[in-house]
Amino acid sequence: MFSGKTRFEPGRKAELDPKSNRKGFMMVKIRRATAALAFSAASLALAPSLVYAQSAEVVGTIVRFSGGGVSVEVTIGEDNPTVRDFISLLPVTIELEELSGREKIGYFSRKLTTDGSPGSDPEDGDLIYFSPWGNIGFYYNAAGIAYSDLTIHIGKYDATRAELEQLSAQPVTIEIVN
Repeated sequence: MFSGKTRFEPGRKAELDPKSNRKGFMMVKIRRATAALAFSAASLALAPSLVYAQSAEVVGTIVRFSGGGVSVEVTIGEDNPTVRDFISLLPVTIELEELSGREKIGYFSRKLTTDGSPGSDPEDGDLIYFSPWGNIGFYYNAAGIAYSDLTIHIGKYDATRAELEQLSAQPVTIEIVN
């Protein structure tokens, strides 16, 4: 790529000699600085959610789902990779829809990580993540739903079916309350 001379000393990486090819040497420095700046900017943009998701105590965290004039709060009940990935996405806006008279479901822009997260036996009042479809779900009729490694428990909510209905078919903002 460069026609400049290199200097080599035992035990050290070969380096472009700045005296023999000043232009090439400066281009290498500019490219390295640009890459470092881009990485730093990306890291800073993600920093608040990543720091929370990696260091904070997640069990007991309150997450609010707001839309249609109603808010539903979920208390995080698990500390696993899926829950931490969920929290790292917040705040985010999604839409919820009805599924089979059992739950309200919604999708993120990407699937959450599930490696190392245990399955669960969902109950009414559970917020879950269903890994094959990549959706979260508010169960309000879990009768007959058995344990599955594919259903990951996120937390508990206390809302009526009517309140959940108000969240359907419109933008719902999800954010950390505390």
